[in-house]
Amino acid sequence: METGAIFLLLFAILGIASSQSFYGDSISFMPPRKQKDGTFKVTFHHRLNGRGDCRNQSSYACEGGVCTSFNKSSALLTDQDSKGQGRWCQSEGQTTAIVFTNKTSLSLRDSGCCWTSNVNGKTNWTSHAQLDLGTRSDSRALNSCPITTTVSSLRVPQNCFTRHRLLAHDADGDIVRCRFSADATVPSNLTLHETECILTGTGQLDIGVHVFELMLEDFPTKNITLTYADGTSGFRQASDMNTSSLCKLELQFSIEILPSIPSCEAGHVQPMFLSATPSHGDVLYATVGQTFQLYAQAQAHHSSIYDFQVSGPQEMTKEFKDDVLGKAEVTLSWTPKQSDIYRFVPVCFTAETNETQSEMRCAVVMVTPASISQGKATVECSPNKMVVALEKASMPGIDENYLKLKDPSCSLTSNSTHIMGSFSFSTCGTILEDKGDFLAFENEINSFELPTEIIIRRKTVKIDFSCKFPKSISISSYFNVHQSDYIFTESSIGSFGYTFEIFTDSNFTTKVKASAYPVEVNLLQTIYMGIQAQSDLPNVTLFVESCKATPDENPENTLSYDLIKNGCLADETLKSYQANQTVFNFEVQAFKFTGNFDQVYITCSVILCEPGNMFSRCAQGCLKDSARKRRRRRRRDLGMRETVSHYITQGPLQFVRQAVPKSQLADNNVVMKNSLPEVIPPPVSPYLKSSDGSWGIKEVLNTHVSTVVLATAFLASLVLLAGVYLHFSRKQKAEDCKFLLDSDPVN
Repeated sequence: METGAIFLLLFAILGIASSQSFYGDSISFMPPRKQKDGTFKVTFHHRLNGRGDCRNQSSYACEGGVCTSFNKSSALLTDQDSKGQGRWCQSEGQTTAIVFTNKTSLSLRDSGCCWTSNVNGKTNWTSHAQLDLGTRSDSRALNSCPITTTVSSLRVPQNCFTRHRLLAHDADGDIVRCRFSADATVPSNLTLHETECILTGTGQLDIGVHVFELMLEDFPTKNITLTYADGTSGFRQASDMNTSSLCKLELQFSIEILPSIPSCEAGHVQPMFLSATPSHGDVLYATVGQTFQLYAQAQAHHSSIYDFQVSGPQEMTKEFKDDVLGKAEVTLSWTPKQSDIYRFVPVCFTAETNETQSEMRCAVVMVTPASISQGKATVECSPNKMVVALEKASMPGIDENYLKLKDPSCSLTSNSTHIMGSFSFSTCGTILEDKGDFLAFENEINSFELPTEIIIRRKTVKIDFSCKFPKSISISSYFNVHQSDYIFTESSIGSFGYTFEIFTDSNFTTKVKASAYPVEVNLLQTIYMGIQAQSDLPNVTLFVESCKATPDENPENTLSYDLIKNGCLADETLKSYQANQTVFNFEVQAFKFTGNFDQVYITCSVILCEPGNMFSRCAQGCLKDSARKRRRRRRRDLGMRETVSHYITQGPLQFVRQAVPKSQLADNNVVMKNSLPEVIPPPVSPYLKSSDGSWGIKEVLNTHVSTVVLATAFLASLVLLAGVYLHFSRKQKAEDCKFLLDSDPVN
């Protein structure tokens, strides 16, 4: 009985310890407010991560006696392990502090025990936050702190930890710097990109739980003055991170390093988010009293998604749906209250499987008192630019003079019915986002306020728009991505772009599918490649000035081989076909670099010219080095309109060390892999097998002629020497016999 009681007691103690295991925490501030009596009202939300029961564990305190009151609301459970095993949970509590009128800053601190068992050896934890209470000269308001959080439990297979993106958003548009806390234990093979807040691994981490303690700080992007209630003031220089930050807060989280998995390719075992999912860092908008919804979708072809882990506000509901083909989706719903006005709410989520989880995606939800005007916009997407047209009738009372794109230096135009913008994918603040099965070029139209305005009576405008293209890249843990689209803008030419593709045959019509990259080929196989230019100008000429091969994607690699140089064909197997003024196709026999290199990348330098000028680089064609220098100087003097040289890269081509059927060698067709066309590079003396997989004498003779000739000559020399030796040996023996007979004394 006593033994049983002891075991029950031990299990109870272990259960309590388990329920109190700390996985990390974060806090987010609402914009501080100055009240009529001169005091400051500061409200913040504290999210705590752990396992078991995460509620009622917050103990943040106001330091230095600067608070007249400190009111805490009960922490509510916001998410937990759907399997009922208590492996992870998250809670959120709200605290409101009233700060004395003559204070210039507020400091908060929380601490507790214990971190979950970890490889760092951490036990006790401490959280800290400090915000400046000065009024900013640029916004005439108190500073807004960075917004951040994480889901409760982060898990990554050991062989798949390459980078981990964290949320670091600032409502004032300040620079946010992420750095490790002073007393944090940091693995030597981990680095932190301070301005992008990305953890990057340069080697494998030990299996187990690793804890991280980060400090987030914000710094203004332009010179500002801070005015305090006590009559003092302070100055902050633009982007100066050596001075005191406007706000700093601690972010604590843990990452469990799991055993390795067979493939780290997104969408294989690790779930991959699909295009309907918001991009990381997106700012979304919610209205008081109206239900806000966030929709996310993920897919894992070789695993089953059983849930989405979510870090969100209190009373956010989650509706999970398991779909076919390894897909799953979640709909998050939340109705902001009046007390949430102007709150910036971080929302993070991951797709969960038994083996691992997806990357963490985070968005920021801004709560507004009334609906933001969205308007009706249409977007026309071309290969290298987008044109957006906003219908004025859908936004009555809109003032078009106070609208801007992400980059305000780009202007919008208008007519009697529409407000319009036209720009390339690389300009006007357009960003490229990986949406899982799509690539999206995103921009937005926003309303803005003048710095001198005290009040406004204009509607707030927020219109997001994008061009989405089916994903043309294949991501692998072993090979780089397939690059086929290049967009550039120059003042003399405008927007222009190039595509660089591999084709399956000499018709140059069927492209090798993106899923077939890295493209596999065999030695001596013919590779078909093509470059096409697109430009805003109706009449331009494409010129391929050079093409060279390298064993990696670095075009400056000292180990390289010229295919085209100064416009001249440099490889004897290369044949070029100028289909028209903007299309250049060519074929070349596959090769590989000598040594331990199995990949080949092709990098070409391309130029667009205005046709009809004999001094343009396109008109000059093949040049030797000296002539090229003279004529390039003359062209610049004449002010010829043409682009500078741009590098575009294709690959990798992967050398296949396997049997190649004779029928395929005969017609040089691209080898098929998993029913998808594929291609790759190799050397000039390959070892080929016959169709049954055995080494054929004919093939060996064909591929090693020099070796066979030398061996034959060597054998013939041996036979000749043996004949000569035998002849002289016999002759000497005959002469010896004759000598003995002649010298016989009897005769």
